[in-house]
Amino acid sequence: MGILSWIVFGALAGWVASLITGRNERQGCLMNIIVGVVGAALGGWVMSLIGGSGVTGFNLTSFLVAVLGAVILLAIVNLVFGRR
Repeated sequence: MGILSWIVFGALAGWVASLITGRNERQGCLMNIIVGVVGAALGGWVMSLIGGSGVTGFNLTSFLVAVLGAVILLAIVNLVFGRR
C-alpha cells in the first residue's frame, strides 16, 4: 500500500478502535491516524505470532487485524497512563 492508503486505512482503523475503547472524545484525527497505523503494525505482528496473516492490503481481513492491533495499543495506553 502507498502512504496515502496507509493514512486513510490508519484513520479508519484508529477511529473504530477509539469507538470500541471509549476514547473517541479525547482523540483527534491525527491521533486516530497514528493509532491506526501503529495498531496495524502491532496487529500484524500479533497475527504472525499465532500463525495468521497480517495487513496485506486494503481489505476486510487487514482492516480487522488493524483494528485489533489498535484496540490492543489503546488498552496498553489506558493501563500505562490511566483513563482521564
